[in-house]
Amino acid sequence: MKKLIAKFLDEVWYKDHFIGTWIMPFSFIFTDVAKFRRWMYKKGFKSVEKLPVPVIIVGNITLGGTGKTPLVIYLVEKLKAAGFKPGVISRGYGGQSEIWPVRVTADSDAALIGDEPLLIAQQAGCPVAVGPVRADSARLLLDNEAIDVIVSDDGLQHYALYRDIEIVVIDGIRRFGNNFCLPSGPLREPQERIQEVGFVICNGGEPEENEILMQLDGTDAINMQTGERRGLAEFRGINCHALAGIGNPQRFFDLLKQHGIECQTHSFPDHFAYADKDIQFKTAEAVLMTEKDAVKCQSFASGLHWYVPVQATVASDFAENLITLLRTK
Repeated sequence: MKKLIAKFLDEVWYKDHFIGTWIMPFSFIFTDVAKFRRWMYKKGFKSVEKLPVPVIIVGNITLGGTGKTPLVIYLVEKLKAAGFKPGVISRGYGGQSEIWPVRVTADSDAALIGDEPLLIAQQAGCPVAVGPVRADSARLLLDNEAIDVIVSDDGLQHYALYRDIEIVVIDGIRRFGNNFCLPSGPLREPQERIQEVGFVICNGGEPEENEILMQLDGTDAINMQTGERRGLAEFRGINCHALAGIGNPQRFFDLLKQHGIECQTHSFPDHFAYADKDIQFKTAEAVLMTEKDAVKCQSFASGLHWYVPVQATVASDFAENLITLLRTK
């Protein structure tokens, strides 16, 4: 059912604008509620908590993934290289823990704390905590670690937490779809919201004025059973299947095509909870997936399963400008 709903919404928001236009009145209501909610925080009718260290929000204004997590990992690396001691907080979307907030380690269970926080903990090498109230997660880190800056993976609309720097990531290919707010479009807030943030990162495609290009690339695949690493070129010409449960699965499939790999593709909703049957294909000689998917499939993957880690590359002056701004906070 989730796959059908995700496919329907993708059609409405990014391809068939007629249905989106037909339900526009609901979007007007959503837009007014979103604006009013933000106004309540701005005017002090709803409380905003300011932490003793600067907070960097890495978010988006569309529903679904845009590439925030690879950017968070990139930022953590740059911050550490500049002498900062960052910690990362996240909502932990899809996590089933009964207690919040929760510390995340490299061997945490993705089913309890969410796929993206686990990936960050494994890749970024910094303290990570998750929970629905981001200030609580931040305090958990601050009380137990020597941290001097907090990076929030998502949370642009979580106005209960004061932010010093806002970064918006947009999908450079799909951008804002039909430009409507939910439910007739993918926008969480009106598009003009991005004019108020410090940095706008364009993930792929052609960046527009005042946008900074980010590219995600991967050149190798890692076997999920043995840890063997192979160049993607070695998967050309074989019966290969590819699966992706991310905001825009086509982005992953296009990456494989760029390396000459023709696969039978299988799209799943973002944060999909995989079972063994979802990743088994009788004719497959190899099954390729994203690293975000792999953290949820590790326990039942076989020697046919490989994940493709990606790295973010951003214009060189972005990190310099961000760190310069951060030092003023």
